[in-house]
Amino acid sequence: MSTFDPNKLSVEFRNGVTNTEPITPRKYTLTHSDQTAELFLTIGLSFAYDKINPIRDEVFAEWVIKDNLYYCYTYLNVDGLHGSLEMATKRNEIFRRELPLALQAIRYGDQLFFNAYPDLDYSQIIVFFMSAYPQLNKIENWGTFSEYNNLSSL
Repeated sequence: MSTFDPNKLSVEFRNGVTNTEPITPRKYTLTHSDQTAELFLTIGLSFAYDKINPIRDEVFAEWVIKDNLYYCYTYLNVDGLHGSLEMATKRNEIFRRELPLALQAIRYGDQLFFNAYPDLDYSQIIVFFMSAYPQLNKIENWGTFSEYNNLSSL
């Protein structure tokens, strides 16, 4: 797994979203540059489809309320453009290796929001690995943002 470097993270807040409002709808689009290893986090009322590239390896996440509890639903397009099982398997491995870094970036990039709502650090992160291949199409619990809050060590 790559190491999170806060100096490589750029954060953009879209219209209708502030550092602390709203909780829902609050959606994250995380993209990156393979050339520079920079991360780009867009926080908005909707996903930032204008920020995604043709390779489609972005991470989408959003806050949802279910049974009076907050969850962070996270969506990953495992198949990508080519859709072969071999390529999807490789992308799945990369997503699994790099997802902790992505979750750290979201937590760090929206830290004022988490400071305003400390309970959200203990909300479950539910990850949807979306694939046409049943063996890769999974829904998993990846813990809570408290596990990805490494601010004290940065």
